[in-house]
Parts: sequence; structure tokens; C-alpha cells
Amino acid sequence: MQKQFIITKKIAKHGSQAVLIIPKDLEQHLKPQTLVQVTINVVGEE
Repeated sequence: MQKQFIITKKIAKHGSQAVLIIPKDLEQHLKPQTLVQVTINVVGEE
């Protein structure tokens, strides 16, 4: 069964890298070795 979650977040910065923080609420669905597909749509820029 495929599960879908839509997250709207600002990109964070970690050193010189941009990162996307995944909410802890999704931890039970995103265990190690889980295959996920990530699509990024830019909906606004500062």
C-alpha cells in the first residue's frame, strides 16, 4: 500500500548545505531502508 504525505517547509541551512527537515511525526513511516520518492516544487522564494 502506497502512502503519500505532502509537506510544505522552508529549506534550512546546515553549514554550507541546504537541507529539508522531515517532521518527527513521520518517523514511523520513514524507517531505514525505506524507499521513498521525493518531488520538490518551489512555491515561493524570499
